[in-house]
Amino acid sequence: MNRLKGTTVSKIIGYGLAAILVVTVLLLVSNNFFYFLKVVEQQEVGIQFRSGRIYDVVGPGVYSDLGLFVRLERISAQAIPFQVEDKEIITKDKQRIGLIASGDIFRPGLDQQDLILDLWDQYRGIYTSDALALQRVSDFAKQAMKVCVGDRTFDDNIIGASRDALRNCIDDELNEMVASMGLSVNNVTVPDVILSPEVQTALDAIVQSRLATEKAAQDQLKAQAEAAAEQAKQEGAIRVEQSKIQEQTRQQTQLAELERQRLAAQTAVIEAQRANDLAQKETERVLIEATKANELLSAERDLEINRARAEAAKAKAEAETAIQILLGELYAQYPDYVQLLIAQANASALTATDKIIFTPEGSTPTIVVPGPGILPTVDTAP
Repeated sequence: MNRLKGTTVSKIIGYGLAAILVVTVLLLVSNNFFYFLKVVEQQEVGIQFRSGRIYDVVGPGVYSDLGLFVRLERISAQAIPFQVEDKEIITKDKQRIGLIASGDIFRPGLDQQDLILDLWDQYRGIYTSDALALQRVSDFAKQAMKVCVGDRTFDDNIIGASRDALRNCIDDELNEMVASMGLSVNNVTVPDVILSPEVQTALDAIVQSRLATEKAAQDQLKAQAEAAAEQAKQEGAIRVEQSKIQEQTRQQTQLAELERQRLAAQTAVIEAQRANDLAQKETERVLIEATKANELLSAERDLEINRARAEAAKAKAEAETAIQILLGELYAQYPDYVQLLIAQANASALTATDKIIFTPEGSTPTIVVPGPGILPTVDTAP
Protein backbone atom coordinates (compact mmCIF):
# COMPACT_ATOMS: atom_id res chain seq x y z
CA MET A 1 0.00 0.00 0.00
CA ASN A 2 2.79 2.42 0.89
CA ARG A 3 4.63 1.53 -2.31
CA LEU A 4 1.46 2.35 -4.34
CA LYS A 5 1.11 5.69 -2.65
CA GLY A 6 4.76 6.51 -3.33
CA THR A 7 4.35 5.67 -7.00
CA THR A 8 1.23 7.91 -7.27
CA VAL A 9 2.99 10.86 -5.65
CA SER A 10 5.96 10.45 -7.97
CA LYS A 11 3.66 10.46 -10.99
CA ILE A 12 1.91 13.60 -9.78
CA ILE A 13 5.22 15.35 -9.25
CA GLY A 14 6.42 14.24 -12.68
CA TYR A 15 3.24 15.48 -14.32
CA GLY A 16 3.52 18.79 -12.52
CA LEU A 17 7.13 19.29 -13.62
CA ALA A 18 6.22 18.40 -17.16
CA ALA A 19 3.31 20.87 -17.10
CA ILE A 20 5.56 23.63 -15.76
CA LEU A 21 8.14 22.89 -18.46
CA VAL A 22 5.48 22.98 -21.19
CA VAL A 23 4.04 26.28 -19.91
CA THR A 24 7.52 27.81 -19.70
CA VAL A 25 8.31 26.76 -23.26
CA LEU A 26 4.97 28.11 -24.45
CA LEU A 27 5.58 31.42 -22.70
CA LEU A 28 9.06 31.70 -24.17
CA VAL A 29 7.79 30.93 -27.63
CA SER A 30 4.66 33.14 -27.32
CA ASN A 31 6.74 36.23 -26.31
CA ASN A 32 8.19 36.18 -29.81
CA PHE A 33 4.76 36.34 -31.50
CA PHE A 34 2.74 39.00 -29.64
CA TYR A 35 2.67 41.57 -26.85
CA PHE A 36 -0.48 42.99 -25.32
CA LEU A 37 -1.24 46.32 -23.61
CA LYS A 38 2.35 47.32 -23.00
CA VAL A 39 2.65 50.86 -21.64
CA VAL A 40 5.13 53.52 -22.78
CA GLU A 41 5.28 56.08 -19.98
CA GLN A 42 5.32 59.87 -20.38
CA GLN A 43 9.09 60.04 -19.86
CA GLU A 44 9.82 57.18 -22.30
CA VAL A 45 10.17 56.53 -26.02
CA GLY A 46 8.91 53.18 -27.37
CA ILE A 47 10.62 51.18 -30.16
CA GLN A 48 8.47 48.57 -31.92
CA PHE A 49 10.13 45.56 -33.59
CA ARG A 50 8.79 43.18 -36.21
CA SER A 51 10.80 40.22 -37.54
CA GLY A 52 13.77 41.45 -35.52
CA ARG A 53 13.82 44.90 -37.18
CA ILE A 54 12.68 48.29 -35.95
CA TYR A 55 9.17 48.91 -37.25
CA ASP A 56 8.34 52.26 -35.60
CA VAL A 57 9.40 54.74 -32.89
CA VAL A 58 6.40 55.82 -30.76
CA GLY A 59 5.65 58.20 -27.91
CA PRO A 60 3.79 57.67 -24.62
CA GLY A 61 0.74 55.37 -24.85
CA VAL A 62 -0.51 51.74 -24.65
CA TYR A 63 0.45 49.38 -27.49
CA SER A 64 -0.28 45.80 -28.62
CA ASP A 65 0.99 43.84 -31.61
CA LEU A 66 0.76 40.35 -33.13
CA GLY A 67 3.26 38.93 -35.62
CA LEU A 68 6.50 37.10 -36.17
CA PHE A 69 9.14 37.97 -33.61
CA VAL A 70 7.45 41.18 -32.37
CA ARG A 71 8.51 43.10 -29.27
CA LEU A 72 8.45 46.56 -27.71
CA GLU A 73 11.48 48.11 -26.02
CA ARG A 74 11.61 51.42 -24.19
CA ILE A 75 14.17 54.24 -23.87
CA SER A 76 13.98 56.52 -20.85
CA ALA A 77 13.96 60.23 -21.67
CA GLN A 78 14.74 61.21 -18.08
CA ALA A 79 18.02 62.89 -17.18
CA ILE A 80 20.81 60.69 -15.82
CA PRO A 81 22.84 62.80 -13.35
CA PHE A 82 26.58 62.22 -13.20
CA GLN A 83 29.53 63.55 -11.25
CA VAL A 84 33.16 62.74 -11.97
CA GLU A 85 36.31 63.61 -10.08
CA ASP A 86 39.91 63.68 -11.27
CA LYS A 87 42.36 64.45 -8.47
CA GLU A 88 45.42 65.04 -10.65
CA ILE A 89 45.31 67.05 -13.88
CA ILE A 90 48.33 68.90 -15.25
CA THR A 91 47.79 72.54 -16.26
CA LYS A 92 49.50 74.26 -19.16
CA ASP A 93 52.15 75.70 -16.81
CA LYS A 94 52.87 72.24 -15.25
CA GLN A 95 50.80 72.65 -12.08
CA ARG A 96 48.74 69.83 -10.54
CA ILE A 97 45.11 70.41 -9.64
CA GLY A 98 42.06 68.25 -9.04
CA LEU A 99 38.64 68.86 -10.55
CA ILE A 100 35.03 67.82 -9.99
CA ALA A 101 32.47 68.16 -12.80
CA SER A 102 28.79 67.25 -12.91
CA GLY A 103 25.87 67.39 -15.30
CA ASP A 104 22.86 65.55 -16.77
CA ILE A 105 22.87 62.93 -19.56
CA PHE A 106 20.00 62.78 -22.05
CA ARG A 107 19.24 60.04 -24.61
CA PRO A 108 17.62 60.84 -27.98
CA GLY A 109 13.90 61.64 -27.74
CA LEU A 110 10.85 61.16 -29.95
CA ASP A 111 11.87 64.16 -32.06
CA GLN A 112 15.12 62.33 -32.94
CA GLN A 113 13.64 59.19 -34.52
CA ASP A 114 16.18 59.12 -37.34
CA LEU A 115 19.02 59.21 -34.83
CA ILE A 116 17.54 56.26 -32.92
CA LEU A 117 17.06 54.27 -36.13
CA ASP A 118 20.66 54.90 -37.24
CA LEU A 119 22.39 54.25 -33.91
CA TRP A 120 20.22 51.58 -32.23
CA ASP A 121 22.31 48.64 -33.34
CA GLN A 122 25.54 50.23 -32.06
CA TYR A 123 24.38 51.78 -28.79
CA ARG A 124 21.37 49.71 -27.73
CA GLY A 125 22.96 48.97 -24.34
CA ILE A 126 23.65 52.64 -23.66
CA TYR A 127 20.06 53.54 -24.61
CA THR A 128 18.52 50.90 -22.36
CA SER A 129 21.00 50.80 -19.45
CA ASP A 130 21.56 53.83 -17.22
CA ALA A 131 24.72 52.26 -15.78
CA LEU A 132 26.36 51.83 -19.22
CA ALA A 133 25.41 55.37 -20.27
CA LEU A 134 26.72 56.77 -16.98
CA GLN A 135 30.01 54.87 -17.27
CA ARG A 136 30.63 55.92 -20.88
CA VAL A 137 29.82 59.60 -20.30
CA SER A 138 31.91 59.68 -17.10
CA ASP A 139 34.94 58.46 -19.05
CA PHE A 140 34.35 61.12 -21.70
CA ALA A 141 33.93 63.76 -18.98
CA LYS A 142 37.32 62.95 -17.46
CA GLN A 143 38.91 63.23 -20.88
CA ALA A 144 37.21 66.58 -21.49
CA MET A 145 38.41 67.83 -18.11
CA LYS A 146 42.02 66.92 -18.94
CA VAL A 147 41.80 68.62 -22.33
CA CYS A 148 40.32 71.85 -20.98
CA VAL A 149 42.56 72.10 -17.90
CA GLY A 150 45.66 71.25 -19.95
CA ASP A 151 44.97 74.11 -22.36
CA ARG A 152 44.98 76.67 -19.54
CA THR A 153 47.40 77.94 -16.94
CA PHE A 154 46.94 77.41 -13.23
CA ASP A 155 45.44 80.90 -12.73
CA ASP A 156 43.13 80.52 -15.72
CA ASN A 157 41.68 77.34 -14.21
CA ILE A 158 40.99 78.42 -10.63
CA ILE A 159 40.70 82.20 -10.39
CA GLY A 160 37.56 84.28 -10.76
CA ALA A 161 35.60 84.27 -13.97
CA SER A 162 38.03 81.74 -15.46
CA ARG A 163 35.85 79.05 -13.85
CA ASP A 164 33.05 79.95 -16.28
CA ALA A 165 35.39 79.62 -19.24
CA LEU A 166 36.56 76.23 -17.92
CA ARG A 167 32.97 75.03 -17.47
CA ASN A 168 32.03 76.13 -21.00
CA CYS A 169 35.05 74.33 -22.40
CA ILE A 170 34.16 71.06 -20.63
CA ASP A 171 30.53 71.41 -21.76
CA ASP A 172 31.55 71.88 -25.40
CA GLU A 173 34.16 69.13 -25.40
CA LEU A 174 31.90 66.61 -23.67
CA ASN A 175 28.92 67.26 -25.97
CA GLU A 176 31.14 66.92 -29.00
CA MET A 177 32.36 63.51 -27.75
CA VAL A 178 28.93 62.05 -26.89
CA ALA A 179 27.19 63.43 -30.00
CA SER A 180 28.40 60.43 -32.02
CA MET A 181 26.32 58.17 -29.71
CA GLY A 182 23.19 60.30 -30.01
CA LEU A 183 23.55 61.56 -26.43
CA SER A 184 23.64 65.10 -25.09
CA VAL A 185 24.86 66.58 -21.81
CA ASN A 186 23.26 69.62 -20.15
CA ASN A 187 23.69 71.59 -16.90
CA VAL A 188 27.44 71.05 -16.77
CA THR A 189 29.00 72.59 -13.65
CA VAL A 190 32.44 72.67 -12.04
CA PRO A 191 31.51 72.81 -8.35
CA ASP A 192 35.01 72.45 -6.97
CA VAL A 193 38.72 72.64 -7.85
CA ILE A 194 40.91 70.38 -5.68
CA LEU A 195 44.41 71.53 -4.71
CA SER A 196 47.06 69.34 -3.10
CA PRO A 197 48.37 70.40 0.33
CA GLU A 198 51.72 71.46 -1.21
CA VAL A 199 50.03 73.50 -3.91
CA GLN A 200 47.61 74.97 -1.36
CA THR A 201 50.53 75.98 0.91
CA ALA A 202 52.43 77.54 -1.99
CA LEU A 203 49.33 79.27 -3.17
CA ASP A 204 48.67 80.61 0.34
CA ALA A 205 52.24 81.91 0.46
CA ILE A 206 51.81 83.54 -2.93
CA VAL A 207 48.56 85.04 -1.82
CA GLN A 208 50.10 86.31 1.42
CA SER A 209 53.03 87.77 -0.47
CA ARG A 210 50.72 89.32 -2.97
CA LEU A 211 48.57 90.67 -0.18
CA ALA A 212 51.63 92.10 1.57
CA THR A 213 52.82 93.68 -1.65
CA GLU A 214 49.40 95.02 -2.34
CA LYS A 215 49.15 96.26 1.26
CA ALA A 216 52.47 98.07 0.94
CA ALA A 217 51.32 99.54 -2.32
CA GLN A 218 48.03 100.44 -0.72
CA ASP A 219 49.86 102.05 2.23
CA GLN A 220 51.98 104.04 -0.20
CA LEU A 221 48.93 104.99 -2.16
CA LYS A 222 47.18 105.87 1.10
CA ALA A 223 50.07 108.14 2.17
CA GLN A 224 50.13 109.74 -1.25
CA ALA A 225 46.40 110.06 -1.15
CA GLU A 226 46.49 111.64 2.32
CA ALA A 227 49.21 114.10 1.21
CA ALA A 228 47.27 114.83 -1.94
CA ALA A 229 44.14 115.19 0.15
CA GLU A 230 45.83 117.68 2.49
CA GLN A 231 47.22 119.60 -0.44
CA ALA A 232 43.84 119.45 -2.08
CA LYS A 233 42.29 120.64 1.18
CA GLN A 234 44.61 123.65 1.34
CA GLU A 235 44.15 124.35 -2.33
CA GLY A 236 40.45 123.93 -1.82
CA ALA A 237 40.47 126.49 1.01
CA ILE A 238 42.35 128.93 -1.21
CA ARG A 239 39.96 128.22 -4.06
CA VAL A 240 37.02 128.69 -1.70
CA GLU A 241 38.37 132.08 -0.63
CA GLN A 242 39.03 133.03 -4.21
CA SER A 243 35.60 131.80 -5.12
CA LYS A 244 34.09 133.97 -2.39
CA ILE A 245 35.88 137.06 -3.71
CA GLN A 246 34.97 136.17 -7.25
CA GLU A 247 31.38 135.50 -6.21
CA GLN A 248 31.19 138.83 -4.37
CA THR A 249 32.61 140.62 -7.41
CA ARG A 250 30.22 138.77 -9.66
CA GLN A 251 27.27 139.59 -7.45
CA GLN A 252 28.29 143.26 -7.22
CA THR A 253 28.65 143.36 -10.99
CA GLN A 254 25.27 141.76 -11.35
CA LEU A 255 23.76 144.24 -8.88
CA ALA A 256 25.33 147.17 -10.76
CA GLU A 257 24.02 145.77 -14.02
CA LEU A 258 20.59 145.28 -12.50
CA GLU A 259 20.66 148.88 -11.18
CA ARG A 260 21.67 150.14 -14.60
CA GLN A 261 18.87 148.13 -16.16
CA ARG A 262 16.44 149.51 -13.55
CA LEU A 263 17.46 153.11 -14.27
CA ALA A 264 17.28 152.47 -17.98
CA ALA A 265 13.83 150.97 -17.53
CA GLN A 266 12.71 153.95 -15.45
CA THR A 267 14.10 156.35 -18.09
CA ALA A 268 12.30 154.39 -20.77
CA VAL A 269 9.08 154.56 -18.75
CA ILE A 270 9.45 158.34 -18.26
CA GLU A 271 10.19 158.86 -21.93
CA ALA A 272 7.25 156.68 -22.86
CA GLN A 273 5.00 158.59 -20.41
CA ARG A 274 6.22 161.93 -21.83
CA ALA A 275 5.66 160.74 -25.37
CA ASN A 276 2.24 159.49 -24.34
CA ASP A 277 1.39 162.85 -22.73
CA LEU A 278 2.56 164.74 -25.83
CA ALA A 279 0.56 162.42 -28.03
CA GLN A 280 -2.48 162.88 -25.79
CA LYS A 281 -2.12 166.70 -25.87
CA GLU A 282 -1.65 166.65 -29.62
CA THR A 283 -4.74 164.50 -29.90
CA GLU A 284 -6.69 166.94 -27.72
CA ARG A 285 -5.43 169.89 -29.80
CA VAL A 286 -6.44 168.20 -33.03
CA LEU A 287 -9.80 167.33 -31.49
CA ILE A 288 -10.36 170.94 -30.34
CA GLU A 289 -9.39 172.31 -33.72
CA ALA A 290 -11.66 169.80 -35.41
CA THR A 291 -14.49 170.74 -33.03
CA LYS A 292 -13.93 174.45 -33.67
CA ALA A 293 -13.78 173.88 -37.40
CA ASN A 294 -16.97 171.83 -37.17
CA GLU A 295 -18.69 174.51 -35.08
CA LEU A 296 -17.54 177.22 -37.49
CA LEU A 297 -18.76 175.20 -40.43
CA SER A 298 -22.08 174.62 -38.65
CA ALA A 299 -22.38 178.36 -37.84
CA GLU A 300 -21.60 179.33 -41.39
CA ARG A 301 -24.14 176.79 -42.60
CA ASP A 302 -26.75 178.11 -40.14
CA LEU A 303 -25.96 181.65 -41.27
CA GLU A 304 -26.45 180.69 -44.87
CA ILE A 305 -29.70 178.93 -43.98
CA ASN A 306 -30.93 181.95 -42.00
CA ARG A 307 -29.95 184.24 -44.89
CA ALA A 308 -31.85 182.01 -47.29
CA ARG A 309 -34.84 181.99 -44.95
CA ALA A 310 -34.70 185.79 -44.59
CA GLU A 311 -34.54 186.20 -48.35
CA ALA A 312 -37.51 183.84 -48.74
CA ALA A 313 -39.47 185.68 -46.03
CA LYS A 314 -38.60 189.00 -47.63
CA ALA A 315 -39.69 187.72 -51.04
CA LYS A 316 -42.91 186.35 -49.53
CA ALA A 317 -43.60 189.60 -47.68
CA GLU A 318 -42.90 191.60 -50.80
CA ALA A 319 -45.28 189.33 -52.74
CA GLU A 320 -47.98 189.68 -50.12
CA THR A 321 -47.38 193.44 -49.85
CA ALA A 322 -47.57 193.75 -53.61
CA ILE A 323 -50.98 192.08 -53.61
CA GLN A 324 -52.19 194.31 -50.80
CA ILE A 325 -50.84 197.38 -52.59
CA LEU A 326 -52.62 196.34 -55.77
CA LEU A 327 -55.85 195.68 -53.86
CA GLY A 328 -55.50 199.05 -52.11
CA GLU A 329 -54.98 200.82 -55.39
CA LEU A 330 -57.95 198.87 -56.82
CA TYR A 331 -60.16 199.80 -53.86
CA ALA A 332 -59.13 203.47 -54.10
CA GLN A 333 -59.82 203.58 -57.79
CA TYR A 334 -63.25 201.87 -57.54
CA PRO A 335 -65.04 202.79 -54.28
CA ASP A 336 -68.29 201.38 -55.52
CA TYR A 337 -66.63 198.04 -55.76
CA VAL A 338 -65.61 198.41 -52.14
CA GLN A 339 -69.20 199.13 -51.11
CA LEU A 340 -70.27 196.05 -53.01
CA LEU A 341 -67.75 193.95 -51.20
CA ILE A 342 -68.93 195.36 -47.88
CA ALA A 343 -72.53 194.58 -48.70
CA GLN A 344 -71.60 191.07 -49.77
CA ALA A 345 -69.68 190.59 -46.59
CA ASN A 346 -72.56 191.76 -44.49
CA ALA A 347 -75.01 189.65 -46.46
CA SER A 348 -72.85 186.60 -46.20
CA ALA A 349 -72.59 187.17 -42.46
CA LEU A 350 -76.40 186.88 -42.01
CA THR A 351 -78.41 183.66 -42.20
CA ALA A 352 -82.17 183.00 -42.55
CA THR A 353 -82.56 182.69 -38.82
CA ASP A 354 -80.63 185.85 -37.88
CA LYS A 355 -82.66 188.75 -36.39
CA ILE A 356 -81.65 192.40 -36.60
CA ILE A 357 -82.89 194.84 -34.03
CA PHE A 358 -82.27 198.57 -34.47
CA THR A 359 -82.28 200.50 -31.19
CA PRO A 360 -81.32 204.03 -30.38
CA GLU A 361 -77.80 204.58 -29.21
CA GLY A 362 -77.53 204.25 -25.46
CA SER A 363 -80.73 202.15 -25.03
CA THR A 364 -81.01 198.48 -24.05
CA PRO A 365 -82.45 196.24 -26.72
CA THR A 366 -85.40 193.97 -25.96
CA ILE A 367 -85.01 190.43 -27.06
CA VAL A 368 -88.13 189.14 -28.77
CA VAL A 369 -88.41 185.36 -28.88
CA PRO A 370 -90.37 184.21 -31.95
CA GLY A 371 -93.50 182.26 -31.34
CA PRO A 372 -97.20 181.95 -32.25
CA GLY A 373 -98.79 185.33 -32.95
CA ILE A 374 -95.44 187.21 -32.99
CA LEU A 375 -94.44 188.71 -36.25
CA PRO A 376 -90.88 189.54 -37.19
CA THR A 377 -89.88 193.14 -37.10
CA VAL A 378 -87.50 192.92 -40.05
CA ASP A 379 -87.67 190.29 -42.79
CA THR A 380 -84.22 189.34 -43.60
CA ALA A 381 -85.10 186.75 -46.12
CA PRO A 382 -83.89 187.56 -49.58
